[in-house]
Amino acid sequence: MMRDQVSSLNLRAPLVLKQLAREDGKRWDRFVATCPDATFFHRSGWKEVIEAEFRHPVWFLYVERDGEICAVLPLAQVKSRLFGNSMASLPFCVYGGVASTDADARAMLEAEAERLARQHGADFLEFRNCAPRHADWPQQDLYVTFRKTILPRVEDNMLAIPRKQRAMVRKGIKAGLTSEIDADIKRFFALYADNVHRHGTPAMPKRYFERLKAAFGDDCEVTIVVDPAGQPLSGVMSFYFRDEVLPYYAGDAIAARELAANDFKYWELLRRACERGCKVFDYGRSKRGSGSFDFKKNWGFEPLPLHYEYRLYRCKGIPQNNPNNPRYRLLIEAWRRMPISLANLIGPYIVRNLG
Repeated sequence: MMRDQVSSLNLRAPLVLKQLAREDGKRWDRFVATCPDATFFHRSGWKEVIEAEFRHPVWFLYVERDGEICAVLPLAQVKSRLFGNSMASLPFCVYGGVASTDADARAMLEAEAERLARQHGADFLEFRNCAPRHADWPQQDLYVTFRKTILPRVEDNMLAIPRKQRAMVRKGIKAGLTSEIDADIKRFFALYADNVHRHGTPAMPKRYFERLKAAFGDDCEVTIVVDPAGQPLSGVMSFYFRDEVLPYYAGDAIAARELAANDFKYWELLRRACERGCKVFDYGRSKRGSGSFDFKKNWGFEPLPLHYEYRLYRCKGIPQNNPNNPRYRLLIEAWRRMPISLANLIGPYIVRNLG
């Protein structure tokens, strides 16, 4: 190595590891907005949401070099008797892991996450990466995501939908369905809670969705589909990040199926995102072989693997805390039969431990 190269390396400022404080939130989010690795789920608002709503310990770690942030890692611990003791980046989020522009800073954050996981007795550490990072770590191959470019013209996006699915969208249009943007989550939550109850899973608490709206403002949007009489049929809470839109939580009334309100809902979101200038429609995570996986494929989206990577400490294999696990089938069936008022009352105590 030449002498001037050695000198340059020696003069490079050291890395400094820090935890996010309230006054650092804007700096953190400015880095996230420009870092290619970052996603909506790296935004600082998740710290307040997870802390305030679920009371889980969180560590939003970042690394500086010469006073500039060069890597971030949102991390939280979920500890329960039923589902174990985990540390993940990030619970309740489909993407996570380290977002970095500096390889050394990435390694520092991963090492600190491992130290914290061991210190707090975690059974495992989970990074919900979009791209592979460690080929030698155990990986979960259950989930994929679906992303597609939004074309510049609304009519071209309609024509890009495969014929059979496009017919479903047009069915909703002919039925006189329309979409509305709600400032609150009241109508959305009623649709969402009813929908997840029918599928046998506990609903997130209503207050959680209110916190998301408060934390992310206009970047968290609720779309409601109504029939000609104004009756809500379908709803979705979507996140906007850079030039992308991500429908994240959704729900439908039973009557939605007959009028194709679900297909119409996603078309309206796509149309509005196009008019807003978005470039990417992120259909989000689905389990392989699930109904949502097939639905998104039918829209012409191709699955992209997600790389959930693990460090196992007190368990022999990757935990399967998801509806595909046979041990939960009886619980799912029992939940479907439970009165929805009771399900909404006790559901938040269960779902907070799932992550």
